[in-house]
Amino acid sequence: MRAFSYHIPTQIEFGNGAIARLPEFVKALGGSRVLVVGDPGVQRAGLIDRVQAILTGASIFNAVFADVESDPATRSVDEGTVHGKANGCDLVVGIGGGSALDTAKAIGLMLVNDGNIKDYVGIGKVPRAGAPVIAVPTTAGTGSELTIWSVLSDKVAKAKISVGSVLNCPAIALLDPELTLSLPPQITAATGMDALTHALESYVNTATQPISEAMSDQAMTLIARSLRKAVADGSDVEARGDMLLASTIAAMAFNSTRLGLVHAFAMPLGAKFGIPHGLVNAIMLPGVMRFNHLANPRKFARIAEIFGEKTASLPVEEVAALSVSAIEKLKLDVGITAKLSNFGVTEGRFDEIVDEAMLSGNVPVNPRQPTKDDMKALLRAELV
Repeated sequence: MRAFSYHIPTQIEFGNGAIARLPEFVKALGGSRVLVVGDPGVQRAGLIDRVQAILTGASIFNAVFADVESDPATRSVDEGTVHGKANGCDLVVGIGGGSALDTAKAIGLMLVNDGNIKDYVGIGKVPRAGAPVIAVPTTAGTGSELTIWSVLSDKVAKAKISVGSVLNCPAIALLDPELTLSLPPQITAATGMDALTHALESYVNTATQPISEAMSDQAMTLIARSLRKAVADGSDVEARGDMLLASTIAAMAFNSTRLGLVHAFAMPLGAKFGIPHGLVNAIMLPGVMRFNHLANPRKFARIAEIFGEKTASLPVEEVAALSVSAIEKLKLDVGITAKLSNFGVTEGRFDEIVDEAMLSGNVPVNPRQPTKDDMKALLRAELV
């Protein structure tokens, strides 16, 4: 067994109605003036008002920055930081999906660190811990509530940039399944496939290790049990709880291992064509699995078992291949039929997509090393 390290600084608090405990956690972290960060959708759903009412009821000052865009630009971080400093905020509560949480984490950093968030693009470049962040996810997919990453968009360059640091991890991940009950079926499906991709790519890649493997296995087991239920009946709080836990556990896995080719593709496809992150992962995942499964048949065979394929008496290579059809069935069952061409992707853009994807740190840990022609073939298979 080769050497590895595992570290997670985030405290996890899970439970139905857990949002009511928010003042307790703010005070435990020494916060007195809170910046609540969210997006317009969360604001329209009344969740920001709910958070403000809870904080105000506990006599905790709070200001709101709810102008976070989908695939947030660095502008959102800049404006949120200015607002937080103007109000003397010393703690950030992020509520929403990955965009809101990634922005909240970055604002927390910039309330303390000098310069601009772009100064810290890459990994391990943040010099000092930021203001404490409490992350409250309202979707079950990104795992941003405890990852080291903030993924932002450079709208001018039409590229995504990532800030990665242990100092970017929230202090507390506050997981309340009841906050996800109103999530529409199509977003439930896409974010659920995002969580699955996190768990699966971490599980099969070359950087995996025993702790992350166990977490990936558990996350996939919860998704196999509950994603279809959560999409079919959004009021099923048990299924919602399973999916929220799966998303967080999957993030705990990939936080220390990175991912694979699906996520290498997701960055340029999301930045250049506006494909939502969970949806692009769902589109690319089965094809990438088909490319990868011969490189790690034992792990892919386990995936087939988790998703209920009949595997008795079959050679491991055949069982591994069944994992692909299992995920294709799941994708169709939750209503995801989109192809790349639906978002304006054409073969004429393949070179720029592949060139950017090949720069991703997720490529070296993929179980099978691709050529550029392999990458183009994977795109071509999902084009129409």
